[in-house]
Amino acid sequence: MAIEGVETTFVGGAEVACLDLLSTAHLMLDLARQPAREEGPYYLTSVNGEVLARRFLDKEFAKLVDCADSIAADGQPLVVASKLFSKKPLPERVATTDLYPIVAQMAQETGATFYLLGANEDVNRAAFEATMRLAPRVKIAGRCHGFLKGAELEAKLDEINALAPDILWLAMGVPLEQTFVRDHAHRLKNVKMIKTSGGLFDFVAGAKKRAPQWMQDAGLEWAFRLGLEPKRLLKRYLTTNPVAAYLLLTRTR
Repeated sequence: MAIEGVETTFVGGAEVACLDLLSTAHLMLDLARQPAREEGPYYLTSVNGEVLARRFLDKEFAKLVDCADSIAADGQPLVVASKLFSKKPLPERVATTDLYPIVAQMAQETGATFYLLGANEDVNRAAFEATMRLAPRVKIAGRCHGFLKGAELEAKLDEINALAPDILWLAMGVPLEQTFVRDHAHRLKNVKMIKTSGGLFDFVAGAKKRAPQWMQDAGLEWAFRLGLEPKRLLKRYLTTNPVAAYLLLTRTR
C-alpha cells in the first residue's frame, strides 16, 4: 500500500518514503484530520539496517514491513546509500525519536490525539510525563505498557478503539510491533494511524541515552548502542550489519 502523493525510493530492497522529518510530521497530522478509514488505521513503520537485514532473511517478516502505508528511513546509512546510488535520494534520516517531539508540539495546535502503547509500566509512565512537559497542551487519550496478553489485551484493544486516538504510538520493538499490527489493527477501526516506534519511549523517558549527534550523522549510532549493551546487541549486529551493508550497496536504485 502507499499514501497518495508520497514519493518513495528503493533503498536496501525496501520502498522508503522520500520525506524529511517535518514533512513526515505534516503527513501524520494531515492523516489525523481525516475520518478514520473503514479498512482500519494507516500503518506507518520504519526501516534501519537491522530491519532491512531481517526483512531480507525472513520473508514473512518482509510481508509485515512491506504492507505498511508508508516506510520511513530510520537510519543514516540508508540516507548515505540513497545519495550515492539512487536517482531519488532521501532528504534526511527520519528517526522516530526525532519525529515524536515535532509531532507532539504540532499536535498542540491541530488537536491530534495520542495513545502511548508499549515498554514497561515505569518507562511508559515516564514517557507520558516527559511528553506533557514537552507539549503541555497535547491530548493523550491514554497509555498502557506493552505486556498484555489474553483477556487483558482483548479488553485493552476495545478500550483503545473506544478512545479513538488519532495516532497510536506503538513501541514494542521489532518484530513484535509489526505482528501486533497484523494481528490487531482490524480491531482498531476508530484509530486513524499506528506508528511503530521501537525503543521510542525509553529515549523519551530518559531510560536510555542517544548517541552524540556526530555519531548519528556518521551512521554510527549502532556502535554507541553496542558500547552500552554489548551482551544484548553484539550477536545481533554481527548478524545483521554485514547483510544490511550488502543490501544498501546492491539493492539501492
